[in-house]
Amino acid sequence: MRHTILNPADESVVGEVEGLDMGATDAAIANAVKAQALWARLAPADRAAHLRRFAEAVDGAREELAQLEVVNSGHPIGNARWEAGHVRDVLEYYSASPERLIGQQIPVAGGIDVTFHEPLGVVGVITPWNFPMTIASWGFAPALAAGNAVVLKPAEWTPLTSLRLGELALEAGLPEGLFQVLPGKGSVVGERFVTHPAVRKVVFTGSTEVGKRIMAGASEQVKRVTLELGGKSANIVFADADLEKAAATAPSSVFDNSGQDCCARSRLLVQASVYDAFMERFESAVKDFKVGDPRVESTQMGPLVSGVHRDKVASYVPSDAPVAFRGSAPEGPGYWFPPTVLTPERDAACVREEIFGPVVSVLRFEDEADAIALANSSEYGLSGSLFTRDLGRALRVSRAVEAGNLSVNSHSSVRYSTPFGGFKASGLGRELGPEAAEHFTETKNVFYSAE
Repeated sequence: MRHTILNPADESVVGEVEGLDMGATDAAIANAVKAQALWARLAPADRAAHLRRFAEAVDGAREELAQLEVVNSGHPIGNARWEAGHVRDVLEYYSASPERLIGQQIPVAGGIDVTFHEPLGVVGVITPWNFPMTIASWGFAPALAAGNAVVLKPAEWTPLTSLRLGELALEAGLPEGLFQVLPGKGSVVGERFVTHPAVRKVVFTGSTEVGKRIMAGASEQVKRVTLELGGKSANIVFADADLEKAAATAPSSVFDNSGQDCCARSRLLVQASVYDAFMERFESAVKDFKVGDPRVESTQMGPLVSGVHRDKVASYVPSDAPVAFRGSAPEGPGYWFPPTVLTPERDAACVREEIFGPVVSVLRFEDEADAIALANSSEYGLSGSLFTRDLGRALRVSRAVEAGNLSVNSHSSVRYSTPFGGFKASGLGRELGPEAAEHFTETKNVFYSAE
């Protein structure tokens, strides 16, 4: 089945991509099995060298990858260039892992006991449409480093950068079949990753609903999963915070990538005593946030990814919605939606549900206990921020908020050198960080008798 790729900024046709059927998917997995057996037998230093060459190939294609992301996903060019560089950096970081998958020697009686990190085999990676190439690298780089083969299914709407990464891997000299990009429907390719016995782990980033189905399916084979799912993250602004900084940075925390970010701080919690002063500053920052042509260097926010998704986002802002103020967005062709600030009741759908668009709900809180309770009142727990000058409060609140990734006086959520993942319905397991490659291995314990 062919899928037509549209440019979200103007709805023009970018191209068509042929999706794989079940037979082609099975053939690709069979090739991956063969390639992995050879890859795992390579010396760790050789696998590391291959990954460094892959990183070099990505570095040489950064502008090409960025331009592809602009036309396929609508990302502003500045963001897209960072994303391409991030893929290179992730590959470089995990190129050190093959020579650092160090086991243990454990003291025992009657001999010696050692552990080994053995590769799983074939890993299936299913990526979302919001950050196609960056999130793909979080799965394939450490998986390859650990000695596995990877089959990657990109989202149907945004496959182009992933397909190009697959080509770059071959151009860099990675063995045929080791890293394959398999476009197609989730119900065909993605589902086969879950059901095929040769795929020993599935890495999925996407909705909590789909993640639950993958987890249930994987349980039939006791198959390992890593799930990075939805979010409804809180940005907590206390009265003692630097209000200028908190207000100036709040738009990017939720409107970056048009709000299509599971880490988006889409619940903005402001202490009541400074609510009015903060909102005055926040309104100015929102209206200054530059929405427009993603090809322009100064653009901060582009279009939503599709018309279907734009309509979903719009459904959370009906004509009677409690809109405090809005930014601007282009009119005419393209899937545009203006940055929107709501002031709803605490139990409103826009407060509870992941909108995945440029919509933020602002809520008042009274004191520290109220802020923590409000932040934790979500089924999600992926990320979040808190702004305060009080170190003691920063320590108390950061430990009390139920989220996998928090920032104090900043909105940073992701670094390739630190672990990333969620609490509660936001996911299972962790990506990135120094231990990521180990998550793609089995620990083998061997006792050598001295008798």
